[in-house]
Amino acid sequence: MSKRRVVVTGMGVLAPKSIGLIEYCNLLKSGKTAISYIEKMRDMGFRSHVGGMVELSDEYIHKFISNSDLKRMSETMIYGLLASYECATDAGYNLEKLTSKDGEPLWDTGCILGTCCNGIELLVEDIGPNILKKKIRKLGISAIEKTMTSGVSAKVAGSFGLGNKVSTNSSACSTGGEAVLDGYFHILSGRADAMYCGGADGGAPYTWTGFDAMRMLTSGFNDNPHMASRPFCSTSHNFVAGSGAAVLHIETLERAQNRGARIYAEILGGASNSGGQRQGGSMTAPNSTAVQRCIRDAIKNSGIEPDDIDYINGHITGTMADELEIINWTKALEVSPETFPYVNATKGLIGHGLSASGAQELVATILQMENNFIHGSPNSDDLSEVLEAYRKSIPMDRVDTSINIAVKASFGFGDVNSIVVLRKL
Repeated sequence: MSKRRVVVTGMGVLAPKSIGLIEYCNLLKSGKTAISYIEKMRDMGFRSHVGGMVELSDEYIHKFISNSDLKRMSETMIYGLLASYECATDAGYNLEKLTSKDGEPLWDTGCILGTCCNGIELLVEDIGPNILKKKIRKLGISAIEKTMTSGVSAKVAGSFGLGNKVSTNSSACSTGGEAVLDGYFHILSGRADAMYCGGADGGAPYTWTGFDAMRMLTSGFNDNPHMASRPFCSTSHNFVAGSGAAVLHIETLERAQNRGARIYAEILGGASNSGGQRQGGSMTAPNSTAVQRCIRDAIKNSGIEPDDIDYINGHITGTMADELEIINWTKALEVSPETFPYVNATKGLIGHGLSASGAQELVATILQMENNFIHGSPNSDDLSEVLEAYRKSIPMDRVDTSINIAVKASFGFGDVNSIVVLRKL
């Protein structure tokens, strides 16, 4: 039996200063950062006062979500559902028919939509205080809906009538990419024909408190937010947190062709693994052997050669780990700095979306493939000494070029890794 082929036929995204695919693509093309000063972070006592916040108007939200539904949803759930609505529309579905309560569930279609911290803002502002005041009855059933981790995917499944696998994965910064990879393998195995996959992260800035406490969020650019996110740089050893969501609709090539869908790209394969927090790896640091193994396994699984890769969308965060990531790629691909493919860091523009980041950056990767460009790194002129040798592969400004094969990497706390390989069709 021939191997099933899996393609991306729809996308939806919420990111800082970019609601939807058009705004997001324009942001990537412009190379302008979407990082802003956040007064609430200052008032809460954060060292860092900058981040990437999603800004949604009430009008936009109410266009898709009723007041009664909003009362039972966290910010993460809202982000995930709105991105899924755009994704379904972009995939060519009639939203009115898709959300109708008539008929049977879509047994061939499922959802894997990941997150790490659902409803943290509600726990802090509402649920926790009411528990301490012994007003538990006031919380009602919505407290469960708004804070259970699986509520993110369950809301999408209930809205679309999805009858296949519905799950919320959680693997730190690897979550969004891993969700797409898991959906890909689920379809490849014949267990589903289509899946909605991605990640969502709301509740900012509450979700960022631990990173600020660890002094992992940058505080040196509070007066210059647009300069704060500095991937690859010698002058940056901390990252800028972000938020939002991204969802991809993936399905078999045969199904996509039969319904006349627009095809963005084919998922050739990928790999995920863990370094087991051994050999230098820890809860917060990667095991380089595992990272290199994940890269090699993804290439092998995809049936390509290292020199087939035109572009890498790195996990690159703007920390001291950036150098190590590029060194791991160099060793895994068995290339030199002179032959290294193009690489950039979408986090330089929108910040680190945490559990949403892998999916947000997969959408960014595909938009670059679709529109024949590689976005620049506007704040990365002062490359670190190690990365200076790779300067020709790290564009400061947009490069207009075709991308046939691209690789998206996500590496997360807990020493977990995921790699997705894409080909333009």
